[in-house]
Amino acid sequence: MNDTAVMVCGHGSRDDDAIREFQAMVGQLAGRLPDMPVGSGFLEFARPTIRESLDGLVARGARKILAVPGMLFAAGHVKNDLPWELNSFAADNPDVTVEYGRDLAIDPKLLEAARDRLIAAETSARTTVARNDTLLLVVGRGTNDPDANSNVSKVTRMLWEGLGYGWAETAYSGVAHPRTDAALARSVRLGFKRVVVFPYFLFTGVLVKRIYAAADAMAAVQPDVEIVKAPYLNDHPRVLDAFVDRVGECRTGDNVMNCRVCKYRVQMVGYEGDVGTPQAGHHLHVRGIGTDGDHGHGHDHSHGHGHAHDHHHGHDHDHAHDHHHAHGDKPR
Repeated sequence: MNDTAVMVCGHGSRDDDAIREFQAMVGQLAGRLPDMPVGSGFLEFARPTIRESLDGLVARGARKILAVPGMLFAAGHVKNDLPWELNSFAADNPDVTVEYGRDLAIDPKLLEAARDRLIAAETSARTTVARNDTLLLVVGRGTNDPDANSNVSKVTRMLWEGLGYGWAETAYSGVAHPRTDAALARSVRLGFKRVVVFPYFLFTGVLVKRIYAAADAMAAVQPDVEIVKAPYLNDHPRVLDAFVDRVGECRTGDNVMNCRVCKYRVQMVGYEGDVGTPQAGHHLHVRGIGTDGDHGHGHDHSHGHGHAHDHHHGHDHDHAHDHHHAHGDKPR
């Protein structure tokens, strides 16, 4: 076995469809990286956990692990929870080097994937409507990190201008505002013939299904406006290309994350108290407990899959072999 391996760090979900899609994507990524073993794990619910997968790679001979977040933007999970997991593993395995990659972020490849998903939605719609008569509603996950939330707004703007929609709105599935329902209600009042609802997510899951359900509910009461549901990103080839790029950045040392507007490093308006907050894991209570398929029921674990966790992270790491910073800004 090559002593360098790749670890894709997933969020996890209680939704079995989400886990299947994530694992299918990882399988395709492994096909793109034939020279290195590729493992994957989850922060919450599903198994293997991140630690289990890291231990498995070491058992197979890995002595250097390139860990990349399987997430779009750098909010609490990427800045806090994943570094905590990786730092804890590194402290227990001083003979293993861990390089931490950056989030997928705003990337031309992802914008191309988004374009293709939107075109597919328009092509499959029941009527033909010009783009200047169409409102684009981009729905992001939502977090308490204003930098991550602003990235969703930037994606919206770039797709709006790049594709020529008549108007565009941004919404969030939780934590941030406006929420999906409120944004839909506003959108249908603006006089456009069509509203395209685009969940800017990598995979399906509880939240994407709620977004689509909200779109269906609005369509039922607003028959004069066509509500079109666009597919999320999933395993689009350009998404896989972006993941390959993140692995490559780990190998070359170019895995630099944006820290200029990180609320944990810089005093941002309204978030001054978050600077230097100690890092801690926040998923221990649901780590590896299983999905709804394992439990045989669809219970609602009400700890914020939106994600409403108050994720903190800091920079006070004294672990031996601190191969990656808590912020992931310049892992080594």
